[in-house]
Amino acid sequence: SRKMKNESTIIDVPAESSSAMKGKASLIGVAKDHTTSGSGGYKRGLSIFDFLLRLAAIIAASVAAGTMFTSDETLPFFTQFLQFEAGYDDLPTYQFFVIAMSIVSGYLVLSLPISVVTIVRPLASAPRLLLLVLDTAALAFNMAAASSAAAISYLAHNGNQNTNWLPICQQFGDFCLKSSGAVVSSFVAVVFFTILVVLSGVALKRH
Repeated sequence: SRKMKNESTIIDVPAESSSAMKGKASLIGVAKDHTTSGSGGYKRGLSIFDFLLRLAAIIAASVAAGTMFTSDETLPFFTQFLQFEAGYDDLPTYQFFVIAMSIVSGYLVLSLPISVVTIVRPLASAPRLLLLVLDTAALAFNMAAASSAAAISYLAHNGNQNTNWLPICQQFGDFCLKSSGAVVSSFVAVVFFTILVVLSGVALKRH
């Protein structure tokens, strides 16, 4: 009898060589590095813009505080015992405005080193989060000072007939001009702060 032997067929699947594995790993690493560098460049650009905005906000806030502080005016017709003078220290709201805008200016100066850190380390989230929290608080403080001073400036220009408050800007023109300019400058600082808060939020959200 003829014996038939079933020959088993073995298919060898060659394993990937170590060089191929290393090639794939290097490709993945290059892709990750490219993504990281792209995100880092984008965030560094936001950080540079943040730094420039802070410089502009410092100028706006300082001009607001300085202009209001120097807004005193004395009318030319006065005697030895009577004179007509208007100044920021005659109104508590304007006093608060000068103090608040001075504090805001000081904070902006102190925040510059943190902004520089975000430029050097664009992927670090802690400095951006700190700036976001502090900028939001400074924005609220700035807005409170600007809004209250704007209300007083409106009364100085237009008065209030219901309470018999006469407008003083007809007599103290220079005082009203300077105080109104200070209020406008403070609202410019509010705009800069709003943009800074938005920039920090965008930088934290983008991966």
